[in-house]
Order: sequence, then C-alpha cells, then structure tokens
Amino acid sequence: MSDQDPLTAFRFFITLDDADAYLPPEQAELVAQVALGAFQEVKGLGGELEVTPYPEGGANDFVHQLPGRYSWGRITLRRGITLEPGLWDWYQAGFFGSSGARRNGAIILLTPSGETAMSWAFRAGLAAKWIGPDLGAQENAMAIEGLEIAHEGLTRVISGSEDEG
Repeated sequence: MSDQDPLTAFRFFITLDDADAYLPPEQAELVAQVALGAFQEVKGLGGELEVTPYPEGGANDFVHQLPGRYSWGRITLRRGITLEPGLWDWYQAGFFGSSGARRNGAIILLTPSGETAMSWAFRAGLAAKWIGPDLGAQENAMAIEGLEIAHEGLTRVISGSEDEG
C-alpha cells in the first residue's frame, strides 16, 4: 500500500485512558473501566475555527476575516448494545458529585493489513450524551446504543508524527 492510496474506513478501534483527566483519585476509582473497540460507527471527528468578518472603512474590494476560537465537534460512537455496562457507567459517573468523568482517548484507523495508519487523540473527553436503542417488536434488528463525547481538542497522529489540532 502506497502513501497515496486512500485508507478504508471500516477497520478502526477506540481506546480510553485508565485515569480520569480531572477527578480527584477517590472519585476516579468509582469510574468503571470502559472496554472500547467493537463499534460499528464513529462520527464527529472535526473542528472549526470561528471567523469574524471585519469590514475596513474605505476598502470596498474585500472584508478582513479575523480568526477567533476553535470549537470541536462531539465524537459519536455507536455499537450493538451488550450486557457490559461500560458506556452507561461512564456516562452515569457524571451524575454523582462531580462535573463528569473526563478521559483522554483515541480513535485508531488501521490499514487493510491491520497496522496502525493514523489516529486521532482527544483530550478531556466527557460522556455528554448516551443514546439508548430503538426497540420494535416487528423488527429483526440489532439493538444499538450510542455515546457522544464532548472534548477539548484533537491531535492527529500519523506513523509516529503528530499534527497538533
């Protein structure tokens, strides 16, 4: 596979750091480990720079575009629901006496041969929204759960190099 070949989007896995990014140790111990990896979909890898137009008096042929703050999209994970309560437990950890259980983590994209091609590491991820399954007695579909992660930034890593985001 050459560096110019597009990567496939179906071989990936997700990791979370063991330690909470901001919780005191006694609260961090209450946050269950989340066994991540078997997800069918990841969406929301992206960021946006706020740009403010600023017209200058006397200059009518253009408008200055001034950079502002960066904002980061929420990462949405979807998978078949299992009896293992890891996603729910992480989401629920924010309910009890803390501002939420923040974790650093990464989405890792693999080559067709199973080697790491690139990854996107996120900082201080917070389980912001849990999405339960849609249930229907007349359907023969898998029950899917989802989790939205609000975070404080992405770093893209390609084969040992880092692109700060």
